[in-house]
Amino acid sequence: MTGAMTSAVRAGEPVLLHSAGSLRAALTEVAEAFTAQTAVGVKPVFGASGLLKDRIAGGERAEVFASADLGNPQALAKAGLSGPVVLFARNELCAFARPEIALTPETLLERMLDSGIKLGTSTPKADPSGDYAFQVFARAEAVRPGARAALEAKALQLTGSASSTPAPDGANVYGHKLAKGEADIFLAYCTNATPIAKEQPGLKLVRLPPSLAVGADYGLTVMTGASPNAWRFAMFILSRDGQAILARHGFAAPTLPRDGG
Repeated sequence: MTGAMTSAVRAGEPVLLHSAGSLRAALTEVAEAFTAQTAVGVKPVFGASGLLKDRIAGGERAEVFASADLGNPQALAKAGLSGPVVLFARNELCAFARPEIALTPETLLERMLDSGIKLGTSTPKADPSGDYAFQVFARAEAVRPGARAALEAKALQLTGSASSTPAPDGANVYGHKLAKGEADIFLAYCTNATPIAKEQPGLKLVRLPPSLAVGADYGLTVMTGASPNAWRFAMFILSRDGQAILARHGFAAPTLPRDGG
């Protein structure tokens, strides 16, 4: 097949997107807007960023990788598997709790340390959400000596690994784990607030106090040898339209003008 024919065939194929699960709702909407403007489809795969990185590094075909951290896409770039990594969204961790758990930002650390409280996190290394939760534990050490080891020891790594039990189709996994009683408090991205409130309206959201707060920088990269349409889609994510959609889903969108216009 000639190069021109190959390009023509690939031009009709959907863009292959590998994306952090926390971006499912936002990037699904971004992809729909992109397709409406360009008539180019997007075929997404959503999951834990660390696991997706390993699949891509292992040879799984991919074109655009939208990760919940910078480290995983940077590892692909360093290996020569992708182009530069661009910061395209920001998130932060919040605490979600069952209705009966009395919780405020001021009492969060005490309650997380309570031996009677089941503390849920995602799985470090496999899922950046778990790494960010363990960064919270590291920050807790400066507030209360010994807290880091205690929190790491009791944390229930309920999501994000290849062996984690998934939530039912369409359900928010963190709200589902809390509603089932697998955790009393779960450290997860603040952008889960809207779906959790819709599915489990009794669950609480508590912002982390400044002493414990941890932010999440999301990285975007395009794989080496990706189609021109993959580059078009990546640029669309960074465009005003794409960033506005991310902002509507609760992400801080770094390329939007400061006035949001």
